[in-house]
Amino acid sequence: MTVSDRYRKAWDGFWEQSNGEAGEAFWDADASLTAERDIALLTPHADPALPLADLGCGNGTQTRHLATRFAVVVGVDLCAAAVAHARRADPAGTATYEQVNLADDAQAHALHDRLGDTHVYMRAVLHQSDPEDRPAVAASVATLVGDRGRALVLEPTGEAKAVLQDHAERTGGPSPKLRRVKEHDLRPGEVAEGEIAGLLRDAGLHVLDEGATALAMSETGADGTPVMLPARWFVAGRRP
Repeated sequence: MTVSDRYRKAWDGFWEQSNGEAGEAFWDADASLTAERDIALLTPHADPALPLADLGCGNGTQTRHLATRFAVVVGVDLCAAAVAHARRADPAGTATYEQVNLADDAQAHALHDRLGDTHVYMRAVLHQSDPEDRPAVAASVATLVGDRGRALVLEPTGEAKAVLQDHAERTGGPSPKLRRVKEHDLRPGEVAEGEIAGLLRDAGLHVLDEGATALAMSETGADGTPVMLPARWFVAGRRP
């Protein structure tokens, strides 16, 4: 299975017209507000000896931080331009970066063959995937974690749409960062209550822990604080 031409073109266009700098994208918040906080949810369940894959790594902001916590980290993205940005931003090679279509079972298995069982960090990827691709993406997560790995999956809830709408309608209209999202036809998808847990279970994973959280954006509100999208997090693995 492969992603739709519309989806691929939308993301290729976004990253090809980006400079790759940290914070340029609407969602690319500083790692101190994202990966640093998020990873504490995974570590109680995770074997520290295993590698970690950052799925949907974009320009690698979170990947580089994760590489300070795990010995082997690979950033994975659908778009060649995103992977190129991530590599340029990491001249020391603290992590590696690969172009992988997560809706392609063969590519997921090939990555697992190279890494072995691996932990997964996946922040706000499923809701951006076309609904018909989500089961395949969840299956790729299950392939990567294998028997020993654990996945941390964070996704905005339905309430996030109202936050985005409110931000778009603020005085002066949408910010340049938010306008770029619309211009490139990046469509935040609706994620129904229970959908993420269901996708993980259907892929053969057990939800080991979950809870409410909020996803920090690089954009700020009128008060200067980061826009925060209501979200839920899930830790999942092959065995309970």
